[in-house]
Amino acid sequence: MIRFTLLLIASWVVMTTTHEVGHLIGGWLGGGTLQHAELRPWHLPHSHFAPDPHPLLTLWSGPFVGAVVPLLVAIAIGKPSVWFIANFCVLANGVYLAVAWFTGDPFLDTPRLLAAGASPLSIAIYCALTLGWGYPAFRGNCQALFRKKTVKLSQRDISD
Repeated sequence: MIRFTLLLIASWVVMTTTHEVGHLIGGWLGGGTLQHAELRPWHLPHSHFAPDPHPLLTLWSGPFVGAVVPLLVAIAIGKPSVWFIANFCVLANGVYLAVAWFTGDPFLDTPRLLAAGASPLSIAIYCALTLGWGYPAFRGNCQALFRKKTVKLSQRDISD
């Protein structure tokens, strides 16, 4: 249970950081002027560009980088704990955009994407892909983590 908790904390930190760094990269590539950025994961990271000549680039870069970078790291490293974190990031980015859509909070990414001209279909496709991949993959990671502990306990019981 301790390992699971530590992996969840690491997953949250990686997800919030990569997501927000994605916004920062997108804003920079789009020629935006950064006014404020907060990267501390316990303060709900955010950034504000003004002017932001390409808000769709800035906004889409967060969930894109937030999902793709952890996956690329997991592919490169290949360890189960890194896949746990990567799949959490994919799932969390999709859940975030889906939930933000329903809350309508104007400070969250989905309402800002819609206000900047993003197609609702593009957001729905992103959510379907990330939730469709992220949920079963992350669930499998959780099951494997707990199954491994159960098997180890069973083997120890047999040998004793």
